Amino acid sequence: MTAALPRRRLLGYGVGSVGTGVFSTVPGLLLLYYLTDVMGVSAAVAGAVLVVPKAWDVLLNPLVGAASDREAVRTGRRTRLLLAGAVALPVPFAAMFAVPVDAPGFAAGWAGVAFLLAATAFACFQVPYVALPAEISADPGERGRAMAWRVVCLTAGILLAGGLAPALAAGGGRAGYALMGVVVGLAMGAAMGAAALATRWIPSRPGPRPLGPAAAWRTARGNRPFFALLGAFTAQSLAVAVMLAGAPYAAAYRLDDPGLTSVMFVCLVGPSAVAVPLWRLLARRHGQVRCYLAAVAAFAAADAALWPAVTAGAVVPVLALTALVGVCYAAVQLLPLSLLPETVHADAARTGHAQSGAFTGLWTAAETGAMALGPGVFALVLAATSFRSSDLDTPVRQPGTALAGLTAGFTLVPAALLLLSVVPLLAYRRLAAHRPTGEHRHAT
Repeated sequence: MTAALPRRRLLGYGVGSVGTGVFSTVPGLLLLYYLTDVMGVSAAVAGAVLVVPKAWDVLLNPLVGAASDREAVRTGRRTRLLLAGAVALPVPFAAMFAVPVDAPGFAAGWAGVAFLLAATAFACFQVPYVALPAEISADPGERGRAMAWRVVCLTAGILLAGGLAPALAAGGGRAGYALMGVVVGLAMGAAMGAAALATRWIPSRPGPRPLGPAAAWRTARGNRPFFALLGAFTAQSLAVAVMLAGAPYAAAYRLDDPGLTSVMFVCLVGPSAVAVPLWRLLARRHGQVRCYLAAVAAFAAADAALWPAVTAGAVVPVLALTALVGVCYAAVQLLPLSLLPETVHADAARTGHAQSGAFTGLWTAAETGAMALGPGVFALVLAATSFRSSDLDTPVRQPGTALAGLTAGFTLVPAALLLLSVVPLLAYRRLAAHRPTGEHRHAT
């Protein structure tokens, strides 16, 4: 029987998710608002600034995954890429929110280049980091424990992003956003660097030989359960990203208090501290996929219920429903990430070739692409409903169509995306049930 992993090692791995949670949240939460309402960039152009750098990640992450596997074959570790990403990320992250010239065109170009560099550094950390759970233990139960610790730390990162970042930026204009970028960037880099050093004990043994990106793709593409799970998770990530992008607008224009953005984030993420162990217990008793489906359905229902509450400007119901969304969000983070290592192990049994980096490269490419596309989708909603961009010195009154559009973008659009994700998730359940391995025994 495999020995239980000590808590210090689980924490050493999980702390990296504080950094990944920050980077996955802050640009989607604040960069669009910073560009449109502080720097005066049009909604359409600002949306492109957020989408284009992450589109690069969709191409880059599979390459990083293959490179991570090749490094692991040679050295037995993934540490060098992890450290490189952790060290390189804070500077371009801070630069995104420190545009030196007060001109919309320059601001769009500066933020776009900084975001591209930050996304590249983040990929170097995130891809090998997500590959580690498949290698952290031979026991599926211990891999599940590692994922639970990771999601708890991810929750801490999102709380840091959603609580501290808007609070630092609020009311401070360009200087406030610049300060936020430096403080949050340093905290993010410290967490990721600590994880890179703390996980050096994890032996990475992909192989039996290193594969290039094309060969890795040819080997991976027959893993149908993985791609079904990936499709569901991508749609859910897009839903979360659209909701994140809409939160500052809902707080400012519907609830009449931009400071409520931080409170909404605490309500969204705070329940995870209790919800993660609860969902893990329910998944062991009733099956991971069954609980996953229930969480997605409840998430969509809570999002839809936010529509009338936000429209009415009812702060208490909005915060209560956001807390319910947070309980469901914990499951939508924990359960797919717990199922991911099992699809990697099942594929190794199918092909005889372990390549967790290749799979996590595809996974993180889809996730980062969805998280970047979310603000772009929300920006399209704003543009289509005649939202008026402004800067801090010349605020404008939004037309009724813009108010209805930003409310729908925050509530109904994410709900529809969550419901769409049920289709590939049902396909995953069917495919996993026929997988020729015992490792899916807790999946159904």
